[in-house]
Amino acid sequence: MNTKLDLPGGTVSLQAGPRPAKGGAWNRTAYAAAHVVADPLAEADPWVDVALDWDRTLAFREHLWDLGFGVAEAMDTAQRGMGLDWPTSLELIRRSTELARDKGHLIASGAGTDHLTPGPDVTIDDVIRAYEEQCEAVEAAGSRVILMASRALAQAAQGPDDYARVYGRILSGLKQPAILHWLGEMFDPALEGYWGSGDHMAAMETCLSVIADNADKVDGIKISLLSADKEIAMRRRLPEGVLMYTGDDFNYPDLIEGDEQGHSHALLGIFDPIAAVAARALSELADDDRKAYHATFAPTVPLSRHIFRAPTRFYKTGVVFLAYLNGHQDHFTMVGGQESTRSTLHLAEIVRLANEAGLIADPDMSASRARAVFAARGIVA
Repeated sequence: MNTKLDLPGGTVSLQAGPRPAKGGAWNRTAYAAAHVVADPLAEADPWVDVALDWDRTLAFREHLWDLGFGVAEAMDTAQRGMGLDWPTSLELIRRSTELARDKGHLIASGAGTDHLTPGPDVTIDDVIRAYEEQCEAVEAAGSRVILMASRALAQAAQGPDDYARVYGRILSGLKQPAILHWLGEMFDPALEGYWGSGDHMAAMETCLSVIADNADKVDGIKISLLSADKEIAMRRRLPEGVLMYTGDDFNYPDLIEGDEQGHSHALLGIFDPIAAVAARALSELADDDRKAYHATFAPTVPLSRHIFRAPTRFYKTGVVFLAYLNGHQDHFTMVGGQESTRSTLHLAEIVRLANEAGLIADPDMSASRARAVFAARGIVA
């Protein structure tokens, strides 16, 4: 089954990808950071208010769980810090965690300080109180904490010692070990200089020191620096029992496969749109069929690099666009009006690359939906 689709730059023949198979017993822990589905019919100002389609949002999490993934909830993929506020995030965490608990699924959820507006009067104690409020709420909901990077801390900290103080205090109060998240400035410019240095390798020393001092409270760390070399360097220095979760949407196949000195697990935004293919690749790796593993993952890498190209923080638009094309939601409307952050040519290239990666479930539906988006942008075939 294939369908011709005229796109800016040429015609593509959409073909149905392989049917997804449910995940088996993988030898890597794999979280997909999941997007949210906006409610386009809510009586709300999308630049100010947050309105979610709860049924569709939770159904997508069921889709990820059915494929074998854990869900990383209320993270930057869900537009945390770019439209999704803390009250709605907490409601999302509560609803998702209840579903996960009832059905035995894996979930971890973001806790940060995004209800605290950064500013010159914000102190380290203010940051600690904000972190504690969110961590307590996430754990009360029944979820493991993903300790997100804090814009307020990045502005308030005077150096590495402030990071050590904040993280030591927060980790010591948790009921179960957390996943730390080092989100690079390419994902969020407000996090420039995190861990007290603009040099990633110097910052890594502070982060590793924090982990070493609190190793019993750290399940692992997800780093999102888009540098395989930096991730491997850090992975090799983690204390025994502390996991590396790759957040590298450019180099994930090699990092997950690993080398003779170890491997990364995964907590990835790209696993949201490529879940069906990623599940197959992870099953092949578990079967030690590394040739098939790389052959399955390889076509997804150009797509991921395109979706996450600079300005990287706008990658959520491509994630939601593919969810719309593949029928996980009935519209291409995003929280905060973020559907406008990528160009028409960028979206056209997503269609081409997703097709090459075998990610089109229903060519007729995807073609019809793509035509509607491009027509609204003045491109009529």
